[in-house]
Amino acid sequence: MDLIVVNTDYVTKYWDYFTEVLMEYSPRLISATIILVIGWTAIRLIKKLIMSIMTKREMEPTLSKFLADILIWTLKILLFVTVISRLGVENSSFVAIIGAAGLAIGLSLQGSLSNFAGGVLIIMFKPFKVGDFIEAQSVSGTVKQIQIFVTQLATVDNQIIFVPNGALSNGTIINYSYATTRRANLTIGISYGSNIKKAKEIAMEVMENHTAVLKDPAPMVLVSDLADSSINLAVRPWANLEDFFTMRSDILEQIKLKFDENGIEIPFPQRDVHIKQ
Repeated sequence: MDLIVVNTDYVTKYWDYFTEVLMEYSPRLISATIILVIGWTAIRLIKKLIMSIMTKREMEPTLSKFLADILIWTLKILLFVTVISRLGVENSSFVAIIGAAGLAIGLSLQGSLSNFAGGVLIIMFKPFKVGDFIEAQSVSGTVKQIQIFVTQLATVDNQIIFVPNGALSNGTIINYSYATTRRANLTIGISYGSNIKKAKEIAMEVMENHTAVLKDPAPMVLVSDLADSSINLAVRPWANLEDFFTMRSDILEQIKLKFDENGIEIPFPQRDVHIKQ
């Protein structure tokens, strides 16, 4: 049986080298570990403090979370750089690595960065907030959540739509919830044989008697168009935002019933064809 002979001189030499390196770097390693533990604990406490302050000041949840996340990640990066520097890594080399990595990530995530920038703009300038009903990018719905990259909308039939913030911030946004009042733009046609004055009086009476229609601004009834088959009346009642849809439906229904009672016809589109012999 062959015996393995170990050269104790090499073992002693490597052990001495290991001990020397360990003695040299132990203070750095210990101090770096202490900095990491203390820094990480401090960051967690700072996050709780910031969220508490923002909650007391009643800041919008999306904005407060976004600002807190940016601050916390900045502190984490600074802590990481501090720990790496304490271990002996040169800051210049580390900054160069971060710069190269940032450039590569930026080129590969151009669309995502555009959405990120759009999310920042939406949160800063607040064209809408959670709970608003908006129309944008050919879709409409109630804003359920404003995230960093997308905005979540719920349609009237409870379908969830995710709209990229980049396109949303650069396009036209209609915010139906921005103002506290809203006007209904109703067009009601009557036949050419009907009494226009009587029809206007009925429409005005219906709006004035409805409890949800505002007195100021006052409702209006105007002749908007002499169409092919009808005289179109522009009926313009105002209501508070929460009463708008109920008011709109009631006005249409009550005007139709009143017109029927007074013999005012609402015609359907038609054409008369005359054949000459």
